[in-house]
Amino acid sequence: MRVKRIKHKFIFITVAMVIVTVIVHAVSMLTLDRIIEYKEVTFRSDRVPEELVGYRIAFVSDTHSISAERLEKVVDRLSGADIDLLIIGGDFFSTEGGPLNSLGILSGTITSDGIYGVEGTGFHESHIDLAAAMGRFSIRLLSNDGVYIRDRLFLAGTEDVTRRNPDIKTAVRGAGPDDFILLVSHNPDITMEQDTEGIDLILSGHTHGGQITLFGIWAPALANSKSISKYGQRFMSGWAESRDGVPVYVSNGTGDMNGVPRIFAKPQVVIFTLSNLK
Repeated sequence: MRVKRIKHKFIFITVAMVIVTVIVHAVSMLTLDRIIEYKEVTFRSDRVPEELVGYRIAFVSDTHSISAERLEKVVDRLSGADIDLLIIGGDFFSTEGGPLNSLGILSGTITSDGIYGVEGTGFHESHIDLAAAMGRFSIRLLSNDGVYIRDRLFLAGTEDVTRRNPDIKTAVRGAGPDDFILLVSHNPDITMEQDTEGIDLILSGHTHGGQITLFGIWAPALANSKSISKYGQRFMSGWAESRDGVPVYVSNGTGDMNGVPRIFAKPQVVIFTLSNLK
């Protein structure tokens, strides 16, 4: 009888925990996970030149089907945040007019050094259409190439790994050995498959913070993590490293993905402030 009571108690506790977990995740999905987080990150490195200390870079990725109203609020917020550079990290598809609409709104962001971006997956936008849309709004598309933003600040970007041919070596070819090199690649997986030595910081998106997680941990039973990244939890969200030990920051992304809920994977805009170790 005692064994039976223990068994019933165990079942009761297990069921109660499952119910509570479901409720907590449902509440998070319907409330906090709908609010865009503006995450301030200080990047410290002895590679940051003195003249770039305090330089502020906003990173907006994976806008997807975000509404025009929500994206306009992002632009207003960033325009009042003393941003030097805006980088947009791919997957701009919008149900309200496609990438042209999203890019048009983002182009209104006030910065001192302009707006640059890379392409996302081929499933969401064609390279040709994206290049034309960016050109229309004076946004520079980085496609296996790079550009000096300021003296000793070299920004490079790659094509996406899904349907194109990303080439990190070609993208950073124009940089000098004393430059601070910032690389943008929509999908972080490429940083495990190509040489990243000499690069100082890499920004990526694509993984959506796992999209559907269990208390923030990527749950293969809830979402096919391998279809998002071959490296699973490594590139789910936040800080990681390339195969060469270069810092990689993976944003959760800013938008909503065609009705798929976010669960403990809050949308975000990341603002980096550069600093050195002195």
